[in-house]
Amino acid sequence: MKQIIFKIAKSAEWRDAIAKGYYSGSADDVRDGFIHLSSRSQLSGTLDKHFRGETDLLLIAFEEASLGPDLKWEASRGGQLFPHLYGPLPVSDALWQRALASDDQGVPMLRDEWFTC
Repeated sequence: MKQIIFKIAKSAEWRDAIAKGYYSGSADDVRDGFIHLSSRSQLSGTLDKHFRGETDLLLIAFEEASLGPDLKWEASRGGQLFPHLYGPLPVSDALWQRALASDDQGVPMLRDEWFTC
């Protein structure tokens, strides 16, 4: 089974990336030296912790294998392994993107149907 990983990005940043052909990261990614990604099971926590109150966000899906050797799984929040990409993220590798609406607490919401075959 293919492992799918995800990037949460501002719509404007992703539009810029499409024009360039690659996403070089958010300000946080650039500061940390890698592009932060999440597995499906990590998405809700990432949205709540890092994106509460943010608007105009996209969830973008990638097949792990397409990102090659620059993708590393490293310990982060609570020792949990998170995918980090040490290089640009090719927009051509995106499987799909979905706009994220927020709940009444300002937390971007996921829709279960995005993750079913």
